[in-house]
Amino acid sequence: MRRFLLAVCAPAALLCACATVPSADLEPAAPAAADSAYGMFLAGNAALAEGRSAEAARFLELARGESGDNATVAERAFTAALMAGDVQKAALMAPVGPDAGEPGKRLGRLVKVVAALADGKGKVARAELASDGIGFPHRGAAALLGPWVSAAAGDVEGSFVRPQLRGDGAVDYFGQIGQAHLFERARRYDEAETNFKAVTKGDSPSEISVLAYGAFLERRGRRPEALAYYDGALRRNPMSLALKAARARAASGKGAPAAPSIREGAAFALLAPAATMISARQEATALAYIRLSLALDPSRNDAWLMLGDLMQQAGDVEGARTAYLKPKPGAPEFAAAQAKLAWSYQAAGDKEGALRMARASAATGDREGRLTLSDLLRANEKYDEAIGILNGLIAESKDPEWTLYYARGQALERSGRWKEAEADLQQALKMRPDEAELLNYLGYAWIDRGERLQEAMGMVEKAVAANPRSGAIIDSLGWAHYRLGNYKKAVELLEQAVEIEAGDPEINNHLGDAYWMVGRKDEAGFQWRRVLTLKPDDKIKADAEKKLAEGLGPPRLVAGQ
Repeated sequence: MRRFLLAVCAPAALLCACATVPSADLEPAAPAAADSAYGMFLAGNAALAEGRSAEAARFLELARGESGDNATVAERAFTAALMAGDVQKAALMAPVGPDAGEPGKRLGRLVKVVAALADGKGKVARAELASDGIGFPHRGAAALLGPWVSAAAGDVEGSFVRPQLRGDGAVDYFGQIGQAHLFERARRYDEAETNFKAVTKGDSPSEISVLAYGAFLERRGRRPEALAYYDGALRRNPMSLALKAARARAASGKGAPAAPSIREGAAFALLAPAATMISARQEATALAYIRLSLALDPSRNDAWLMLGDLMQQAGDVEGARTAYLKPKPGAPEFAAAQAKLAWSYQAAGDKEGALRMARASAATGDREGRLTLSDLLRANEKYDEAIGILNGLIAESKDPEWTLYYARGQALERSGRWKEAEADLQQALKMRPDEAELLNYLGYAWIDRGERLQEAMGMVEKAVAANPRSGAIIDSLGWAHYRLGNYKKAVELLEQAVEIEAGDPEINNHLGDAYWMVGRKDEAGFQWRRVLTLKPDDKIKADAEKKLAEGLGPPRLVAGQ
């Protein structure tokens, strides 16, 4: 039966933007073997390419000292120090001079601005920022830092100049939030509120803007207005832990959160360009911005979570876990951090460790912890226990969200309780009629059972149209055509799915079956052999091995079998 989809972050290579790694397949050198500048350089480059920033920083700093400050080695050492989070050291090693590369020099100037700001040297930071050497791709980050640097230098009027960058909506939007905070800092409350109202106008203001304006209203003693903003945002996003925490604080009458300090405001300003770089798949630059943000404000839990995600993708599992451990109990981000931590153990193959962590979190009664446990239980095929947790979550919810019905429907279907599963999946689809995953899951289930075929095919086709870059969903449509005997069409779709998700064992297995049915038996055998190299689960592995051993191919299936 079709697998369910889980939002687990798979590790991917993090590309370092500042220089070229000499050999992508170099094994990390042991310290004893790296007894020359070049050996340490190679070892540092290999570690940096694999996301092991702290190890890379150690090797490359040694290589830099041995090489007599060779420009290439020095630039790599600078990059490694920054990626490892040692911003002050990176500032001292910032590339300069005619031999240094221009991209490294631009980033180096930005690092020196932040290092000075973190040291309370506002005038030094302003002089560095005014040197006009921070060009592409750091113009947005420099623009957003500008007003805070002016404030740090004592230039109050200069801090009110709203940053703008042609064609950059993020700079305009986050610059206005920053301007609001700086007006509040100068006790120009009316001007601050004008800005806050501007960024929260419309039917769906961002959570960031609502939290900022709500906190301002709390500080001004206007709690009922703050509560109204929080309530409106929670109706749109009822699962937001940050909004729930803000509302609870305002309702309790506890002290309002303080307005951001200069360092805190500057740290917040850097997260916007970091998010932009993540969206643009420029992970190395995003990681640099997040490290700079945390150098200014180490208490930013959202930045620690972003850092952990990037390090997990880079393959630095220990670094990711260190980041996920930063949010402490009671923080709005704590539950999300614990969930990410548990999933990191699951992704590393330590299923018992993942479940142990999730059970500990769920035992506190925390709703998010129980959700994480139910997800991990499903991932580890412990469906009955997952169903029990989801039953409780649905029963205690005044208005259960569609995701709870979807999750329980998946677990029920995997447990062989189809009628109950079908009811949950239909309830979820009624609540979320255009959700691609739901359309795919229920539509495929009907096709697999030979039920409601015309309606089901339409649902899967709609899912593909909604998410045409999902290999899993295209696989469902291809396999649906296979089950209906449309083998030529199945091959066409399954080849597309494999192009998108080449490492998925189930999709490759399906393609092998489709090749067999159209007479392409050599290609079928190749696909089944490939399946065995992709860490398939026991069921898929046994299926591929049987077909290869018997040389008979898959049985000829029809919908409903």
